[in-house]
Amino acid sequence: MRDRLNLSLPAELIGRINDIADRKRVTRSAIVEVAVESFLSPDHADMQEAALTRRLDRLSRQVARLERDQRITTETLALFVRFWLTITPPIAPEQQAAAQAKGRERFDGFVETLGKRVQKGRWFADELSDEADSR
Repeated sequence: MRDRLNLSLPAELIGRINDIADRKRVTRSAIVEVAVESFLSPDHADMQEAALTRRLDRLSRQVARLERDQRITTETLALFVRFWLTITPPIAPEQQAAAQAKGRERFDGFVETLGKRVQKGRWFADELSDEADSR
C-alpha cells in the first residue's frame, strides 16, 4: 500500500532530482523513495560505524608497529654507541687534530650519502630485509 505525501523542496534540489530521473530513466518518486530509505536505514549508520571501526583497528596496528620499530631503532643505536665507546681507544693529544679532521670528512660523507638515499627513497633497513630474505 502506498500513501501520498506532499512536500516542499528547494528548487535547486528538485532540479537535481529531475536531472537524475532523466539520466536514469526512473520516476522522481523512485529517487526520493530511495533517498529517504537510505537516510532512515539503520544499516547505513551500522555500515559507517563498522567501516570506522575497521579503520581505527588498522590505525592501531600501524601505531603499534611504529612503536615497535622505534624501540628497535633506539635499542640498536644504544647498543652501537655502547659498543663503539667500548672498543674505541683513546687518542693521543698529538693525534687529535688529525682524528678530528678525519672525523669531519667521514661525517660529511655520511651526511651526503644519507641525503642521496633519502632523496631516492632507498632505505638501508629494506636492503637488510632483502638480504635476509635471500639467504
